[in-house]
Amino acid sequence: MSLSFGNTFNLHEQALYLQARRTELLSSNLANAETPHYKAKDFDFKASLQAAVRNPLGNKPLVETSPKHIQPTQSDYRFEALFRIPYQTSLDGNTVESQVEMSAFNDNAIRYMASLRFLNGKIRGLMTAIRGD
Repeated sequence: MSLSFGNTFNLHEQALYLQARRTELLSSNLANAETPHYKAKDFDFKASLQAAVRNPLGNKPLVETSPKHIQPTQSDYRFEALFRIPYQTSLDGNTVESQVEMSAFNDNAIRYMASLRFLNGKIRGLMTAIRGD
């Protein structure tokens, strides 16, 4: 029986990476809630995860080691941070809405923990199979 760690862990690896990046964006939004003219940013997690799973190399650059190689093309899954459209405009031009950002931050934290639990479950399953328990 063949075991591919790439197939086993790829989805969770990519999800954890993107959730960590989203946590950084949301934290930045919350930290700048009182900064005039600051524009809140976020990205489409679902679309970014689908792109990441299709291209597991991600941001790792392809290297040409011989002039006879086909030129590598970069098709990474970098997420595109987009500006969030506020529900209510602010007089100082800031688009951060603390309630929206906290809700998104908490949702992302729960999903991050779920990804860790799924990954932990897969590792436990593999350890059980290896030990033969």
